[in-house]
Amino acid sequence: MIGGVIFIVCSLFYLLSGGRWSVIFAATVFAGIYKYEQSSNISDTKTTQETKSTSEVESPIYAIDFTSSYTPVKSSNIPQPIRTRAKRSPKVIKASKPIITNNKEASLTKSVVNLLESQIYIFYTTLTGSSQRVAKSLQEKLLSLEGLSNEPKLLSLDDDVDDLEEYFLKTPDNGSTKNIYLLVLPSYETDSPIDYFLEHLKETYNDFRVDKYSMKSLLGFAVLGLGDSESWKGEKFCYQAKLADRWMGKLGGRRLFPVGEVCMKYEGEPKAQEWIQNFAQLLSDDEPFYIDENDDVDDSDKEEDEEVTDDGDTLVDVEDMGDIIRKSGTRGLLGKEEVKQMVAKDSPTYKSLTKQGYTIVGSHSGVKICRWTKSALRGRGSCYKFAFYGIKSHLCMETTPSLACSNKCVFCWRHGTNPVAKSNWRWEVDPPEKVFEGALAGHYQKIKQMRGVPGIQMDRFQEAFQVKHCALSLVGEPIFYPHINEFVGMLHKQHISSFLVCNAQHPDHLAKLNRVTQLYVSIDAPTRQDLKKVDRPLNSDFWERLMSCLDILRTTQKHQRTVFRLTLVKGFNMSDIESYADMVARALPSQIEIKGATFCGSSNANGNPLTMQNIPFYEECKEFVISLSKELQSRGLNYDIAAEHAHSCCILMADTKFKINNKWHTHIDYTKFFELLESGKDFVDLDYVTETPDWAVWGSEEAGFNPIDTKFDRKAEKLKKKLDREEQSRKLLESQKSH
Repeated sequence: MIGGVIFIVCSLFYLLSGGRWSVIFAATVFAGIYKYEQSSNISDTKTTQETKSTSEVESPIYAIDFTSSYTPVKSSNIPQPIRTRAKRSPKVIKASKPIITNNKEASLTKSVVNLLESQIYIFYTTLTGSSQRVAKSLQEKLLSLEGLSNEPKLLSLDDDVDDLEEYFLKTPDNGSTKNIYLLVLPSYETDSPIDYFLEHLKETYNDFRVDKYSMKSLLGFAVLGLGDSESWKGEKFCYQAKLADRWMGKLGGRRLFPVGEVCMKYEGEPKAQEWIQNFAQLLSDDEPFYIDENDDVDDSDKEEDEEVTDDGDTLVDVEDMGDIIRKSGTRGLLGKEEVKQMVAKDSPTYKSLTKQGYTIVGSHSGVKICRWTKSALRGRGSCYKFAFYGIKSHLCMETTPSLACSNKCVFCWRHGTNPVAKSNWRWEVDPPEKVFEGALAGHYQKIKQMRGVPGIQMDRFQEAFQVKHCALSLVGEPIFYPHINEFVGMLHKQHISSFLVCNAQHPDHLAKLNRVTQLYVSIDAPTRQDLKKVDRPLNSDFWERLMSCLDILRTTQKHQRTVFRLTLVKGFNMSDIESYADMVARALPSQIEIKGATFCGSSNANGNPLTMQNIPFYEECKEFVISLSKELQSRGLNYDIAAEHAHSCCILMADTKFKINNKWHTHIDYTKFFELLESGKDFVDLDYVTETPDWAVWGSEEAGFNPIDTKFDRKAEKLKKKLDREEQSRKLLESQKSH
C-alpha cells in the first residue's frame, strides 16, 4: 500500500515539474528515509511498552520533522537488563563410600597389600627400661608369626634415631614394600625425649612448608602406651601415648589398632602382652582389610576445630586470623597448654637423681658434693682444679641451675637419667634468689653429713661452711638457665668464684654471658661424625652450633679466661689430632684441659656402649697431649704443656703468654679478680694470674699431687686390711693351740 502511495506522489511531482527526472529522484530518496524512520519508531514503541512492565521509568521517544533542521539534544535511553550473580560458597567434595555388592570377594573390600608383607618399625623411648622390654617382647612376638616377610626393626627414639625427620617427615623407601610404625611410649610428668618427639609431630603438622600429611604413605600405625594409673589419673594416664596417636592420625597415618593403655604398676607386662597378642592376631588375620589410597585423612580434631557458618563466606578478616591460628592445633590433649616442672618431685627423674646423691633445688636446679670434696676434707688431696688453678676442693660447691642437657654423651655419669633440653626453655622458671639460696643450703647440709666420717679434719670441716668457689658443671647445661647472669652476679657479690662449663650447643646464650672467673667449652670430638657418635646431640645442627661457639670465644668473649675441655674416650675421639688443632686455631682459648674419661659403668637401657676398654691410661693421654702440642707449635700457635694431675688423668696446656719469666702462671689470684670486677674497669685473663706451684708443673715428681696431703691408694689399703685380718686370725689360732 505504501509503495502505491509513493508511486502516485512521484507521478504528481513529475507532471508539476515539467517532466524533470532530478526532482523525481530527490522525492524517491526522501520517501525511502521516511519509510526507514517509521519502521524504527514502531520498534522503539514495542521496546518501550515491554520495559514499562518491569520499570516505572519512562523512556522518551522523539518524532523527527523532516521539514525542520532541529535535532533533539537527548538520545533515547534504552534500559539494560539487570543481571544477578549467584552467591559464592565453598565447593564441597565428598568421598564416595565403596559400593557394597552381594559378592563377598568384592575387590574394594580387600587391602592393597598383605600386612605381613610390610616392613614393621618398632619405636620406643625409655628412662627406666620398661618400654624397651615391652618393645623387645613385641618384636619377638611378631618374629614368631608365620608368613612374615621382613624382620621387624627395633629403634630407640633416644639413641637409634638421630634425626626424627628421617622417619617422621619422610618415611623409609623400601621400594614396593609398605611400612608400618609401632610406637611403645611411656608417660612421664617430667620432661623427657618423648616430648621432643611429640613436638616434632606437632610442628610438622603446623608447618606450611612441608607436606601436612607426611604419614599418609605408611600402611598404618599403632601406639602402645605405658603409665601409672594411680599417680596420673584421668586424662593424664598414658597421655603422651594418646598425643602420639592423635598427631600420627592428623599427619595422615592410618590407625591399624586402638591405642593401648597399660598401667605398669598394677597391670604390668601381662596387660601389655594382651595388647601385643591382639595386634599380632590382626596382622595374621585373613579377614579383608579395607585400605583406600584416596581415602580422607583421619584428622581427629576435624569436628572439634572446624566451625560451620551459614553465610558460606570464604574470606577471612586479617584481624580474625590470630583467633583461627590459636584454635588450630594448639590445644593439648588436656584442653590447655601446661607448663611443666623440669624435675617434679614425684617423677622418676627426681627419684633417680636423688638416689645418685643429688639435692634437687626448686624445680630445675641441683647440687651435689663431689668425691674430691670428701677427699679434701679427709686430707687425701684435691682435684685437678687445685693443681691447675688453686681451687681447694673442700671450699668448692658443685651445682647447676639447669639439670637439662642437650647432649646424651656416652661418657656421662648420669647415663641419660637427667632431663633433656634442645634449644628453648620450656619449663617453669625459678628465680635466681631461690636457686642461689637453695644451692648453698643443700651444699652445707651435705657437708654436715660428713662430720661422722672417719678421717675428717676439723679445720677443713669448719672452713667448708664458707664456700669460696662454685663449679657450674655437675650435670645439665648451666648456661641454658634464663637468669644465669643474675645467678653468677649473686656468686660474685659473695666473692664466690665462678667456673662455668658449657657444651657449645647454645651460641646465643654464650654470646650474652657476662663475666665469669673462668669459662669452659666442652670439645668432645674434632669432626662432625665423631661428635655425633660421642655426644649424641639432640639438635640436628649441632656442628654449626659448635662452630658458632668457637667464633664467639675468639670475638665476643675474648676478654674472658677461656678453656677448651677435651674428654678422651678410646675408640671414639683420640685419633684426629689435626682437626683438634683446627678448632684451637679457630677459637684461640687461653688454656686447654685434656682429661681421660672416667668409667662409671655401662647402661644398656640408655644406650651407653662404654666398657673399660674405652678408658685411656694416663700414658695414652700424655701421648695425645704431646702430639697436639707439636701440631699446634708447627702451625705457629704458641701453646705448650703447663701442668698435670696424674691422679685425675688430667693435663693442662696453656698459651705461652701465661709463662712469665720462664714460670707458668696458670693459678688464679681470686682477690685480684674481685677487685678488678668491682672496679668496673675492663680487664683480661692475664690481669689476675699467679704462679703455678712447682709440684703441679708438667714433669714434676709429684705429678700434681699436693705434698701436704696424704696419698690414699684404695687398693693398697684394702690389701693392707686383708693382711691385717689374716695376721690377727693366725695369732688367734696360735693362742687357742697354746691353751
